[in-house]
Amino acid sequence: MNHVSRIFSYLLVVAALVMAGWGTLGFIEYFSGKALLMPLQNPNFPSGTQFLHWLIISISGYTLLFGYFLRWKYTPNVMVVIFACLATMCFIQTFDFMTREDRYSAYAREVTYYVIFSIYLFKSKLMKKHFGRD
Repeated sequence: MNHVSRIFSYLLVVAALVMAGWGTLGFIEYFSGKALLMPLQNPNFPSGTQFLHWLIISISGYTLLFGYFLRWKYTPNVMVVIFACLATMCFIQTFDFMTREDRYSAYAREVTYYVIFSIYLFKSKLMKKHFGRD
């Protein structure tokens, strides 16, 4: 089981790298108007919502990377707060602005991931030891 937990911790780091990169690219496009890899802005989102979207995504990725590699004791606590912010932002986007047919199932999946990651950060023996919380 420890092997599975270690793999999951690496997946969490990869997810944080993706979030940090996605948020950074989103901000670059938001401020410059130029998409570096592909268009990331959602034309249905108001400008302020789009800004908060990229801000929270960036904060989530960089915070988890910072906390994981520096073994910051409060990483699980801070990540739960950030996950709550992400879930709230996603709720607003899903119910107020999105038009995709799968938006509700996508929202449910996203919130499920936040819950799984939070439980893992708090309950995993590996994460307790990693963050000095055991």
